[in-house]
Amino acid sequence: MIPLEDNFEDVIGKTLRGSGLADGVLSFLTNVETSVIEKIKDGEFDEDAVHAIAPSLGLDADSLLELANKSWHPEPVAIDGLFQSNTVFDPDPDDMMTVNSYLIWDPQTKEAALFDTGANADEALAKVEELGLELKTLFITHTHIDHIIDREKVIAANPGIRVLVNAKEAVAGAERFAAGDTFSIGTLRVSTRLTWGHSPAGTTYVVNGLSRPVAVVGDALFAQSMGGGVISFRDALATNREQIFTLEDQTVVCPGHGPMTSVGEEKAHNPFFPEFK
Repeated sequence: MIPLEDNFEDVIGKTLRGSGLADGVLSFLTNVETSVIEKIKDGEFDEDAVHAIAPSLGLDADSLLELANKSWHPEPVAIDGLFQSNTVFDPDPDDMMTVNSYLIWDPQTKEAALFDTGANADEALAKVEELGLELKTLFITHTHIDHIIDREKVIAANPGIRVLVNAKEAVAGAERFAAGDTFSIGTLRVSTRLTWGHSPAGTTYVVNGLSRPVAVVGDALFAQSMGGGVISFRDALATNREQIFTLEDQTVVCPGHGPMTSVGEEKAHNPFFPEFK
């Protein structure tokens, strides 16, 4: 089982950095001592203090408590036509980082597409061989190196493969598209939505035609968290609300890090989006 990407202190830290709210200001707004806030940021959970600061941060305190207690994990996903590969990008045992890629195929035609490469595409390429698939497209969610580092291997193994990336976040050798453009994987339909803020033009790919809708979101959203707002925290939140949380609750969410989840589960458990609780 793939663990959640973030702890409660990661969520609070991302919010403080993204909002630019100083500890002293948060202390003034909530009457929680700055020394207590510092301890929370270092991973010491104080339930009363977290309940006090959460509203000022726009976070849901009960979801933070779930994170602190590790009391929730998304339901396992098993869909014919969807395979998640989770590979190690940073092997540091004290702070290991893994990254996901997703192989999606049409069970009828056997046409397949890979979404990002992860740190090592070998597992995904082996699955293509095992199932007798024809890998015709590589979709890139965003161009951070951990998500595209193995693309040359994918291209070499599949001459003529079409590599696609949002035009506002181009990478060498890839065909550019605009958000809103649509594509296909056999009889499956792929629509594109701009979910930027973590990166300049992060793209969510919504795939329809399998037993459940699937949204490959890159680092826009994680199970019970989201990618940091490296470019714009405000826009990262806004585009998630507009482009992901408007999808059907049963939509499978395939994040760039951590386990797969669903729109409905994130509405119930993601601390960044208290309005859905």
